[in-house]
Amino acid sequence: MSSKYNPFAALINIFSKQSESDEAKKLRSFNTRQEKEEAYEAIERGTLLVPLEKIVGSVGRYHDFDNQFKAPSHKQDERLKGILKAMKAGKEMPPISLYQIKEDLFILDGHHRFRAARELGRSHIHSRILELLPSKNTLENKLYIEQIGFRDEAGLSDVIRLTELGQVHHLEWQVNEHMKYLAEKRQQDITFKQAASDWYVTIYKPLVTIIDNSDLVKAFPRRTVDDLFLYISTHQWEKGKKRQYGIGIDKLIPTDMEEFRQKMADHKEQEYPEMKREISVFILFNVDGQYEQQIFDKLLALDEVKEVHTVHGSIDMIAKITLMRDILSSDAELLSHFIQSTIRQWKGVVSTQTLMPGMSRIKDEDRCHL
Repeated sequence: MSSKYNPFAALINIFSKQSESDEAKKLRSFNTRQEKEEAYEAIERGTLLVPLEKIVGSVGRYHDFDNQFKAPSHKQDERLKGILKAMKAGKEMPPISLYQIKEDLFILDGHHRFRAARELGRSHIHSRILELLPSKNTLENKLYIEQIGFRDEAGLSDVIRLTELGQVHHLEWQVNEHMKYLAEKRQQDITFKQAASDWYVTIYKPLVTIIDNSDLVKAFPRRTVDDLFLYISTHQWEKGKKRQYGIGIDKLIPTDMEEFRQKMADHKEQEYPEMKREISVFILFNVDGQYEQQIFDKLLALDEVKEVHTVHGSIDMIAKITLMRDILSSDAELLSHFIQSTIRQWKGVVSTQTLMPGMSRIKDEDRCHL
């Protein structure tokens, strides 16, 4: 069955794609976003220094600019030239006015000042912000309201991004406990915001940095570093019970929050301990003789394999494996994943057995390491 070329359909397709391309070049419409989020309740956020990259649209004038906030060449006016000249001369400009809906900012007044700042290569601009809170009944909006609620209550500049509702009270517990500690230590009244400011710098940031540096979040899809901070800190400090994290977590993260704070005070950020530890395992092999050399070479090619030996007796080969595991994984889980994804895939491997050392000593000249 043959199909005929339809020139009218082709033209429609071309113009449709062109229209979509043109639309993509336009700024985001404030009104469309406001209606989508049902964002009408307003809160004044004051005057802040705002990154230009967070400004994504315009209130009422989004048709007049492309997505780079550039107007058609015939619309260039003397006003922009005047502002550019004044800013180059160091004249201070009044702040622009922005509406905020969640993470996005829209220009209400000050398009030319914004354009001038971008053309001069500046990264931030002083802005008066009026935030419109989203009220549409979605999980994302509920999480956002919780996050900014704690941020504002604590007087922080950044939100702590959790992916589950109803968890903020654990953060409030930590700040309240820290407030009691500071009040007793300093022998003076401490406000919640004062305690939160100190907690953020001396407790929250160090633990978040340790977690972030460990790449632990990669093992938990759709979770954030803040989720892991809350999980670990809640079970270590608030619930006061031992968790099956593996050997070493109580040394890294003491079960007393203030003890952890003091420990981190002794470190610079780049010196924070990693949330990983090394484990060594011996794997015993039974192999098909005709594949022995091939398996031997494959083992040596793996970075995790430190030693390989062929032996005589009931087993054919021994390999020493060294793996790095994050502090929330079990040794067995990590080892099983490694073996199943490598060794057990090889032709000629009949069976394997693993031996994990208990007490070990490694001789180094005249020293003996435990």
